[in-house]
Order: sequence, then structure tokens, then C-alpha cells
Amino acid sequence: MSSTQPRPVYVIGAGPGGLAVAAALRARGVRAVVVEKSDGVGASWRGHYARLHLHTTRRLSALPGLAIPRRFGRWVSRDDVVRYLEKYAEFHELELVTGVEVTRIERAPAAADAGDGGGDGGGDGGGAAAGEGPGWLLHASGGRVLAGRAVVVATGFNHTPRLPDWPGRDTYTGALAHASAYRDPKPYEGRDVLVVGAGNTGAEIAVDLAEGGAARVRLAVRTAPHIVRRSTAGWPAQRTGILVRRLPVRLVDRLGALTAKVSVPDLTAYGLPRPESGLYSRVRQGAIPVQDVGLIAAVRAGTVEPVAAVEAFDGAEVLLADGSRITPDAVIAATGYRRGLEGLIGHLDVLDERGRPLAHGRRTPAQAPGLYFTGFTNPISGMFREMALDAEKIAKALARRLGVRAEARRAAAHLPDTGLRPVDPPA
Repeated sequence: MSSTQPRPVYVIGAGPGGLAVAAALRARGVRAVVVEKSDGVGASWRGHYARLHLHTTRRLSALPGLAIPRRFGRWVSRDDVVRYLEKYAEFHELELVTGVEVTRIERAPAAADAGDGGGDGGGDGGGAAAGEGPGWLLHASGGRVLAGRAVVVATGFNHTPRLPDWPGRDTYTGALAHASAYRDPKPYEGRDVLVVGAGNTGAEIAVDLAEGGAARVRLAVRTAPHIVRRSTAGWPAQRTGILVRRLPVRLVDRLGALTAKVSVPDLTAYGLPRPESGLYSRVRQGAIPVQDVGLIAAVRAGTVEPVAAVEAFDGAEVLLADGSRITPDAVIAATGYRRGLEGLIGHLDVLDERGRPLAHGRRTPAQAPGLYFTGFTNPISGMFREMALDAEKIAKALARRLGVRAEARRAAAHLPDTGLRPVDPPA
């Protein structure tokens, strides 16, 4: 396929981060093609449990160029987040390719710049802009090889479920599932359930089970979480998170401790003591506070029982860190996710020892110029908000790198087809 248009920037992942970057790039006259392995936008959100709402406010969670409708309420539900993402892709007329999974990203050889882009949907002629470099090759399902000027990886913070390899796990005779498979409490009605992990997901699933008819709900806690009110006198916790991000860690820890004493009851007698380490110290280590959506009341009422951390399984029994043994009918492991980037880019030396990108947002790794990442942090100020900010920064940096001029904005509405199957616009 030949065209006067240069090769596109490929954005991998049609979640909020990927869509936001694509819209910001398009607004700057940079052709962006979003490649998504599922059959629609917002795949991760479609798979979350039914009870889920954004823990950040509607006004502070909008992506660039389109507000979230007021009718969705202050705390937007899972289904409304999906509706918003569908409308966002349609509103910005994003080039979206679905059903195609990118499995490996490689630097393109210098000779590729003179060729036709070498791939189904990616090669459209056009040499690299001055200073652009050789670009990138994306190996995708169906034997496709896509050639791009730059790549933005937006495959998501919650990509690959992480299930600890507990001793005896394979001997457990009850039902064991990761929280990613949980949808609603109906399958657990009348059953004894242990939820492992006291983060936001574990806490909310435990409350959902208790309210949805489970006979008994226990919550296994390894490290006592910081619990904050989602909103106090109309002031959302997210706004506090935005204000304190640049303050000294020790100061925020002290302020957090004072606030907790005033707003959150001491649950030590119920098996959930106040944390020993400071709130912001924990945030810097990657542990976001639990926003209370019913956990405090459930613990005080005894419908959710905190217990010690899980150490091992032994047939029908679960062994806890305090030496006790329990026999739940089912275990739901809210034990987090891995980024799952090793197969995609592990060979490029751009990941740290925990599999996280070394560079993020507008910064591109020195050893991999033109490769960008968004959505791989979990900030206290709100993930949607930070992805929206990152999108604008990435678009600005990429437009500068690719030498895109202002007049390119006028051509942005007349971009060529990718040659791959686009997603049908939402009704």
C-alpha cells in the first residue's frame, strides 16, 4: 500500500490510557493506530466485577477532549466506564484495530526506512522524518508484521493475574479462583468464603459477598491497610491525593495519621489494627489506601472477619500465619497482577527487576528511543487523571520527535485505512 502519509504511531491497548494517547496524538496531527487484542475497547473494564465503581470522581477522571456525562453520577460504574470509552473512541474518530494481539516489539533495521513498511496494515511507504530513527516492528497475531514510527505501550496495570504459589495449593479441595474471575456474589450464596488480600479489590469483594448472601466471609490480611473515606463532607479523597503528591513523605504520613484518627474508627479489636507504617510511605512502595465502600461497617458488624495471612493449603484446610487452620468452601485470591511485559519487550532492557517500565509518560528509554509507556503506575491522585495528563505529554513529546508541523492538524481528518479490521462504532 502506498500513501503520502508517514507510517503511524502504534498504540498497543484500547483501554483508557491507549485511547487517551491516540486522541491526543490525533489532535496534534500525528497518525495513531490503536491495536487491541480483544474485540472492543475497555476489555479490562468489561471483565471487572459488577459492583465496581471508579474510586475517583467523574470530573477528575475524564480523558482529553471529552467529559464524562453528568448522568453517570459522581462515582462512575463499571458499565458506564465502558460506555464512556466506547463513546470516546467514536467521538475522536480513532483508528482502532481489534482482534489483533501484538506479541513482540523490535527495533526496525535501518534499511526498513527505505522499504514499504513490511507488514499487513503497517507498511504505507513514506520515509522517516528527520531525526525519527529506524522505527519499530510489531510482530502480531496472524503472522502480521507492522512497521511504526513509534510505539506507545498501554496494555494496562492489571494485565496478568498473579496467584501466589502457596505450598499445597494444588491439594486444596475447595474452589480457588483469582479475583479477576469474580463477577458477583451469586455463586457464593450460602457458602463459607475466604478472600485473600486486603487491597481495594479484596475489600470490596469481601463486602459484596457479605451483602450478597455468603454464609461467612473472612478477609486474610498480611499487612494492615490504610483505610480512607472515599469522601468526607463532600471533599473526595482523590483531591487530597492530588494536593499532597509533592509534599515531603514524612509530613504526609503525619497528616494521614491525624486524619485517620478523626475519620476512621480503630478496628484493632476486630482484627484489623492501624498500620504501623505511614500512609504515603506505603504509597511510595506501591500500596494505595483502601477507599471505604462498606468495609468498616462490615467489619464492625462482624459480616467480614479479618484473619491472618494465608501460609499454605492442606487438602480442605487453609493454614494461616498465626498457626490456625480454617476450612472455607471457596478462596478468592485478590493478590494483584503482573504487568506481563516480559514477552513483549523484555529483550529490550527497558524493564526493572519487578517487570515495570524504567521510563514512563513523556520519557522514552535511552536504549529504546521512540518507545513510550502509559498506565503502568497506580498513583494516589487517580489513574484515569494521570493517564489523561500522560497522554498530552506523550503526544507533545512525540510530535516534537517526529517533526510534525502545525498544518498537519488539518490533514489529520483524512488519514488512510490501516488495512486491518476496525472495530464497529458503538450504536
